[in-house]
Amino acid sequence: MTSGAVVGPVAPKRGWSLGAQAREWGPAIAVFLGALMAWELLVRVLGLKQFILPSPLAIASAVVAYFPELFSATTYTLVEILLGLAIGVIAGLVAGVVTARFGAFRESILPFAIAANSIPIIAFAPIFNNWFGIDKQLSKAMIAAVICFFPVMINTVRGLTSASPAALELMRSYAATDRDVLRKVRIPTAMPFIFTALRVATTLATVGAIIGEYFGAPKVSLGQYIVTYSSYLNFERSWSAIVFACALGIGLYITVVLLERAVAPWTSDRNAGAG
Repeated sequence: MTSGAVVGPVAPKRGWSLGAQAREWGPAIAVFLGALMAWELLVRVLGLKQFILPSPLAIASAVVAYFPELFSATTYTLVEILLGLAIGVIAGLVAGVVTARFGAFRESILPFAIAANSIPIIAFAPIFNNWFGIDKQLSKAMIAAVICFFPVMINTVRGLTSASPAALELMRSYAATDRDVLRKVRIPTAMPFIFTALRVATTLATVGAIIGEYFGAPKVSLGQYIVTYSSYLNFERSWSAIVFACALGIGLYITVVLLERAVAPWTSDRNAGAG
């Protein structure tokens, strides 16, 4: 009797969860597979040469054939991305907290932060390569850090300053300190903004590090792998590196989403309710 009572409620819940996941991911997977099939068909019907557009099957063959060196290049670039994310996110969070704390400073610095955020990342690459070394991972990490810094800072300021006036007034009525207000009201309110910035930062850091590698990096890097084999007109291998670069960005994005669900589950519930 006891085992029957336990099994009965669990099975429907699991089935509902699987069905919900299928409804959520099913359309995206169907569109992705349909796009690959249309791509393959387009290449075959039009007889496109590989230097114009390789077919998905040719790219997949290159991934399998050159997997060890592609994995090595991906690992090298991933270190740059993670280092850049760490520097940019930490600096952005600290700057955001300080900027949100001082109103006069916030009004004067935010316009400059927004303007700096519009600078093309290509402009940073030659400068940082010159400062930190063209063959050093730190130069590419700093490019990633700079383009991550401003979205994190701006979203942190927006989140910390968007706390409910009623909640702030209630905390003051309890004689709460500024630290208590920050920890119990402002930071929880800012979490959706911060995680939104982190999701954006993962893709920006990936793009920034790889573009930085275009301007100079060791051969064992994704950016140089793409540039080198494009110059040899071996575009299957270039596209295979692009596949790995996409996988990096998607993997980091999913990691942030899972981290958000673990650290701040109320933000996920709020987003689900809004959807």
